[in-house]
Amino acid sequence: MDWEAFAERMATLARDLLAQESVEATLDRISECAVDIVDGCDAAGILMLRGKRVESLAPTDSMVVRSDRLQERLGEGPCFDAARRLGGERVFRIKDFTQPEERWPAYVRQARDLGIGSMMGFLLYTEQENLGALNLYSMRPAAFTKASETAGWLLASHAAVAFSSARTADQLQQAIETRHTIGEAMGILMERLKITEDEAFTLMRRVSQERNVKLRDLARQICESGGIDG
Repeated sequence: MDWEAFAERMATLARDLLAQESVEATLDRISECAVDIVDGCDAAGILMLRGKRVESLAPTDSMVVRSDRLQERLGEGPCFDAARRLGGERVFRIKDFTQPEERWPAYVRQARDLGIGSMMGFLLYTEQENLGALNLYSMRPAAFTKASETAGWLLASHAAVAFSSARTADQLQQAIETRHTIGEAMGILMERLKITEDEAFTLMRRVSQERNVKLRDLARQICESGGIDG
């Protein structure tokens, strides 16, 4: 591998990831870059755990989703363990799916039918949180070299920071939009019911609790209908 050229690509990638406009776009770009940058990588995706459930994000191929679902059903697999950070390892790897595997025997046997020859899973994390795992797949056995693993780990490190940053920005934007919607809804109630700002907010909070509806969703309904129905 030409490491000087690779370093230039990683620098460009870092700027590119931070320039994405949404979490979804950031994740899609991460997966696309994995296939483009890491030698031997035919498909990629990001796996996240929600309790015991697996969520497949930004897969570049349907095989990635099937692999994630298989690991979820069996409760085992390298990407599953990477996302759970088992054993403190940051990189999990199956070199050759045609050979027996002691750690994940059931997964390897059944994943052969998906056409997987080899794979790697990289933990996506920052100092504050564990974000999931970046998973790289090849249709060929023994496709990933040491250089591939190094490149994958560097990509995962950049991806974790970009993912965390995008998610923070997304959450901030959602918070701003929610606050604006609630304020608009309060204004509608104040005008229609001739009540004060505090009374409007108290009314919305009470109705939200009685109907078991989130305040932001109730506010959106008020803005759309011009009042509180019922």
